[in-house]
Amino acid sequence: MITKDKEKVQETTVVGKRLNRLDGPDKVTGKFVYGADLDASGILHCKVFRSSIPHGRIKRLDISKALAYPGVRAIMTAKDIPAHIRYGHTLKDEVVFARDYVRYYGEAIAALAADTREIAEKALNLIEIEYEPLPVITDPEEALKPGAPLLHPDWKEYTGNPALIRYDNVCTHASIDLGDVEKAFEEADYVFEDRYTSQMAHQGYLEARAGMAHVEADGTVVITSSTQNPFGLLGNLSEILQLPTSKIRVISTGVGGGFGGKLDLGVEHFVALLARKTGRQVKYLWDREEEMKAAAPREGSVIYVKTGIMKDGTIIARQGKVILDAGAYSGDDTVIASVAALVIRGSYNIPNVKVDSLAVYTNKANCGAYRGPGAPQTYYAIESHLDKIAEKLNFDRVELRKQNALKNGDLGPTGQILESVSMEETITKVVEKIEMDQPRPKYTGRGLSCAIWTSAGGSSCAYVQLNDDGTVVLITGGKEIGTGAITMGVAQIVAEELGLDITDVRLVTGDTHATPFDFGAQGGRTTFNVGNAAQIAAQDVKWQVLQAASEKMNIPLESLELQNKKVYDKDNPTTNISLAEIAADRVWNGGPILGRGSFIIQPTEYDTSTIKGGVYPVFNFPSFHTHAAEVEVDPDTGEVTVTRYVAAQDVGFAINPTGAEGQITGGVVQGIGYALSEEIIYKDGFVLNPNMTDYKMPTIMDVPRIETILVESSSKVGPYGAKGVGEAPIILPAAAIANAVADAIGVHIHDLPITAEKVLKAIKQKQDK
Repeated sequence: MITKDKEKVQETTVVGKRLNRLDGPDKVTGKFVYGADLDASGILHCKVFRSSIPHGRIKRLDISKALAYPGVRAIMTAKDIPAHIRYGHTLKDEVVFARDYVRYYGEAIAALAADTREIAEKALNLIEIEYEPLPVITDPEEALKPGAPLLHPDWKEYTGNPALIRYDNVCTHASIDLGDVEKAFEEADYVFEDRYTSQMAHQGYLEARAGMAHVEADGTVVITSSTQNPFGLLGNLSEILQLPTSKIRVISTGVGGGFGGKLDLGVEHFVALLARKTGRQVKYLWDREEEMKAAAPREGSVIYVKTGIMKDGTIIARQGKVILDAGAYSGDDTVIASVAALVIRGSYNIPNVKVDSLAVYTNKANCGAYRGPGAPQTYYAIESHLDKIAEKLNFDRVELRKQNALKNGDLGPTGQILESVSMEETITKVVEKIEMDQPRPKYTGRGLSCAIWTSAGGSSCAYVQLNDDGTVVLITGGKEIGTGAITMGVAQIVAEELGLDITDVRLVTGDTHATPFDFGAQGGRTTFNVGNAAQIAAQDVKWQVLQAASEKMNIPLESLELQNKKVYDKDNPTTNISLAEIAADRVWNGGPILGRGSFIIQPTEYDTSTIKGGVYPVFNFPSFHTHAAEVEVDPDTGEVTVTRYVAAQDVGFAINPTGAEGQITGGVVQGIGYALSEEIIYKDGFVLNPNMTDYKMPTIMDVPRIETILVESSSKVGPYGAKGVGEAPIILPAAAIANAVADAIGVHIHDLPITAEKVLKAIKQKQDK
């Protein structure tokens, strides 16, 4: 179902259509090449020796027996890396190999290269190590207490973004202060407070991290991996390898799922270091246990939320404290803390807001981006909290949301002016679709959640090369990671601009030596940003084509148009010339036609006085969303079954409606898993479920039919009015399902995931009262 902005309906031939993705045939026939498929003659295999305790001092490390094992070609440890080298994006606090201390279970201590993977695994068992155990902190609130052991005693020596506010075990502290919260709480008729917690969760991609590296004759290190962000890796690799970025080439293979988890270094630095040491090609494919122990999962959280509300339902104040469990190193949480601070106000026009958002070191794997970073746990807290308020005050939960929903011209939490706001429309359509107010059987519930979300920024560049047969090659550093953003969306944009079929577009992507820069496949930015760059490049090609046709046809340029692979005289359409003829002629006369395009979101104006310590201060050209879930609860077991799910998402303009619906469906499925079952379980710093058997992801048997509603409230900046799509679908299911469960059993659960055990306990506690 698609609802359009009636004033901005566009007549198009390619964009807006349900076309097949360009990589589809190779994927369904098994020809598609993923990082795990990489192979080469004489390749060496890497394995990493990882910490077997969560925190301790390394007293002795002996690699001699492993190095002497037949077939082992090299071993590297911290001794092979200059002591001053630390890496990270906004905070340089991470090391390649633990030097004196290990800070989490699974931290890398050594890496070896061997003739076979079997040899590498056997040699790992020959490495000897002795630890002096140190106190283990796995609770971020404990890490904040006065006198808590410092996980990074030398944190002051780390370099990072000067905007970051850091102290003790806090790697960043972002805050927002809008209006006068204290005064508003005094004036409020009611004040409500709650505390919510959430778990650490893995991105759940099927293909584990994989990569391969070799060194060319001139010393250039070439790394091929399943990264989402080839250009983003260059800075850290340059620091680690002590090479200029021009001497490092990153090529991204097909990506077997990423969801943010493959944005940062995983295998690339290990294979690069060993390739230089051995002079051989080296491959590293993680196993699932490594993924669950040492990847970059979504951080757990503790969230406090306080709301002041008037008798008529007007929300006048919101205060929040977000405590993110960053793990042993800051990872991406220096940015995610800023995002979580923005989210606390939600999709409501609350004039007085005060938020403190902290990322805190603990003895767990350091966390990273996971689709909608900082949002699922925060929306779970604030939308559950809002339902509790509605229940306690006997307000209609739908009308409470509508009454306070953001509207055009309202200000964001840091003072930005919001435009193209469709919040009320998404609420109305979801409520109608799921029949929110209809009678329901006992132990059946319906829940609602609403959100505002951003399109990530960062620059994108693209070339469009016109071939002599009239087809084109799109060349971009952007990366297709399975969403269809490039193989459908961006390809359709190029085809639309040049009057081509989507199958006339070929793709060259994600190679730092062969394609122009892109900020990476992240944050719902690819179609928005790469699409804009590609559109500009295609328009450049179009202008050159029309100019060449004008000269060849002796017709003024303004009298020509390019459609259906031909240039026509507008006044006499029978006078035309094919795009292929123009392209072939230009190869020999004037030079081939190449279009260039660059795009970067211009900074959104905001009130700089409202935010401190934040490095993500605004929602870029935001979109608006409402989800609703229906659940059945088994009162004897506590098991929750999602029976129906409806999602309305403002996509601006659906470049490919099938692709947009697919992204929403996939995000909801991940959100169902996050809401009900998925959790990396730690006990005393050890991961208890490092496998896909005990890490409970939903199967198709756990997923209802997901009904999608595409709302098209056009963006001023996105290509053809499009907004970011990929991240928002995952940020609302936990809240919608939590509210549905509360509706079914009459008890609100404050701790994710909402397992059968927690539900049964809540039911029994209610019955015992």
